[in-house]
Amino acid sequence: MNELLMPFQYDFMQRAFLAALCVGLLCSVMGTYVILRKLSFIGDGIAHASFAGIVIAYLRGIDYYVGAAVVAVATAVGIGFVHRRGKISLDTTIGVLFTGAFALGVFLMSRQRSYAIDLQSFLFGDILGVGRGDLLLILGLALAIAIAVVILWRGLMYTSFDPVVAQASGISAEVHEYALLVMLALTIIVSLQSVGIILVAALLVTPAAAAYQLTSRFVPMMVLAAVFGSVSTVGGLYLSYYLGSSSGATIVLLATGLFFVAMACARLSRILRRSA
Repeated sequence: MNELLMPFQYDFMQRAFLAALCVGLLCSVMGTYVILRKLSFIGDGIAHASFAGIVIAYLRGIDYYVGAAVVAVATAVGIGFVHRRGKISLDTTIGVLFTGAFALGVFLMSRQRSYAIDLQSFLFGDILGVGRGDLLLILGLALAIAIAVVILWRGLMYTSFDPVVAQASGISAEVHEYALLVMLALTIIVSLQSVGIILVAALLVTPAAAAYQLTSRFVPMMVLAAVFGSVSTVGGLYLSYYLGSSSGATIVLLATGLFFVAMACARLSRILRRSA
């Protein structure tokens, strides 16, 4: 029993587990909208765009996550604006803006003769390095996003399934789209320290995709996604402690495994229904 509880004797592990649970729940809830709206590419796009904010923050001597948040939100709003005003498909818009922002970060960094910024922690995450201030920031942003989801619940749900009918019913699809993009940007920033730029898209998409294998009903899908996300983040962190592996990579691999289990269960259920 002591072996199983060993990780919890350390303060940094307690903070890491709490951060992992918060990130898992938040990404899974927001991931439900991502899957329903077919925006799987957006997590990767905004996460890579935030790299420019990290570099700018480094050059200006301000907090890296503040810089990342500003650029991520600006990119998210820019995606919505170009998509709607330019009549360009969403995936094309995401591809153009995120590569441009990421290239800006690389350009600015390449002009420095030397730099002390630890890029690996941003690329692959460093959840074990979550401090008290970081944890409070994660919890605060997660709470703010959760409140926004509750306030915009009806509009987000209807515009996710049928934006044309929602617009005819008096619900502004444009306003809810911009709100969702901003919330997704903040969710990605919250998740950066846990799994990093490279893996954050998987955490945003995979648990919700696993839930979608088992149900297409909105509320059950969101609940299942939250369960899968929590198990992935907390379980992955727990496994990484004993395996001595990267926490971010282990979290994503566990989420991927759960996706294939859910897919197998869905297929088995269809076979049983046909044979009944």
